[in-house]
Amino acid sequence: MTSTLQPAVTPQAERRPGRWLALSVLVLAVLLVAVDATVLGLATPYISEDLKPSGTQLLWIGDVYSFVIAGLLVSMGSLGDRIGRKRILLGGATAFGAISVLNAYASTPETMILARALLGVAGATLMPATLALIRNLFHDPRERSLAVGVWGATASAGTAVGPIVGGFLLEHFWWGSVFLINLPVMAVLVLVGIRTLPESRNPNPGPWDLISVVLSLVGVVGMVYAVKEAASHGFSWPATAVGVLGAAALCGFVRRQLTLPVPLLDVRLFGSRGFSGAVLADLLTVLGLSGLVFFLSQYLQLVQGRPPFEAGLAELPAAVGAVVAGLAAGAAARRFSVRAVVSGGLAAVGLALAALTLLDRSTGYPFIGTALLVVGVGAGLSFTVTADVILSNVPKEQAGAASAVSETAYELGAALGIALLGSIVTGVYRGFTAPTGTPAAAHESLGGAVETASDMPSATGRALLSSARDAFIEGLTLATGVGAAVLLATAVAAWFLLRGQKLESAS
Repeated sequence: MTSTLQPAVTPQAERRPGRWLALSVLVLAVLLVAVDATVLGLATPYISEDLKPSGTQLLWIGDVYSFVIAGLLVSMGSLGDRIGRKRILLGGATAFGAISVLNAYASTPETMILARALLGVAGATLMPATLALIRNLFHDPRERSLAVGVWGATASAGTAVGPIVGGFLLEHFWWGSVFLINLPVMAVLVLVGIRTLPESRNPNPGPWDLISVVLSLVGVVGMVYAVKEAASHGFSWPATAVGVLGAAALCGFVRRQLTLPVPLLDVRLFGSRGFSGAVLADLLTVLGLSGLVFFLSQYLQLVQGRPPFEAGLAELPAAVGAVVAGLAAGAAARRFSVRAVVSGGLAAVGLALAALTLLDRSTGYPFIGTALLVVGVGAGLSFTVTADVILSNVPKEQAGAASAVSETAYELGAALGIALLGSIVTGVYRGFTAPTGTPAAAHESLGGAVETASDMPSATGRALLSSARDAFIEGLTLATGVGAAVLLATAVAAWFLLRGQKLESAS
């Protein structure tokens, strides 16, 4: 069931000139973010070797971007509704490119964490603006479904391009070069976007409430930080206090939105079962996948000994599956049903993750590649249809804020997934039995163990690596099993929450 607030579909809207050219610019922004997210995982072993972060710092490097972007997405989506989505998109893309340079030349773990946090601020402007502009460019429902499919397929293509290009760069240059690939994409986006993108905004936006912005940021970051610390180190009074502060801030945010005449986010949108079900499905799906996504590159390189470029190619089936499934998802949801496509996709991902719990040091690539292909197809079907459902349930004036909710669910799921599942991997890994006199750095990360082993006598080094790799695989398969359980439970929940939900059809 779709919202009764939908604007009438007009022939003029359906035939808006230049909309497909404008879409090509929007997907560049998506490509920018997707490439950045994937190259980080590939570069992690090199960052670990060069900057020598602790295990906790390594997790912060992986998830601080998601923390910050999750805390700011709603605020930036609402700001784009007010000042113009084109303006905030192009400004954010420029900042994203500039801050990528800071990431590339970070010289300490602390600098790298700060650079990732700043990149999150810039990244928070990009994804909501792209989906909101799609909502305003494509009023015909079937065209919009195809446009959302292209948007999702490009994100998936970015996950393929990132590891391949990143792997090539890592084999020929230093790890910082993988962040510099953002610069040419950003330059094309800005130069072409200035000429082709139409401006759009809410004609009656109301003020941008700074108190709501602060409450949203403190609430999301506080809650995620508390979960991360509890997962990594157990419950402590400081982490509990931060979690309570975050929960109080979120409660204050919701109460304030209900009283403001023009809220930063209309929380009443969650009264729609389709909207809230799609958001929840996105959050839990990304949470369940995060352990595999963040640690797979390390497994391929540090356990199976693949060079970076080969490791990037090895992850290609997931992206190919997601691209194909994303382009077909809208038509499949109209032919069968929204809940069948979303639940079926999530169940497929869950079963593929369950299969990957059988990984060991010598697992053959046909098994890994097939499982990744199934993961990609299932995720492509689910994410594309849920994005369409979210856009279909709001009026176009609120497209920025609604898109931000969708992206917040994605980033929050990534942050929580890396915190929870990543902590499982790290916790199991740290407990491995090492030869006497092994430095503490070997217990912080598998990359640290590889570096430590190279400085030991050959027999001792081999024993260290064998034990470390076995512990890493044990942690990875345990986290993947938890992810499989989350995905299968989400598939069941989506079947009920999305009951009766339909994508719009052209009138």
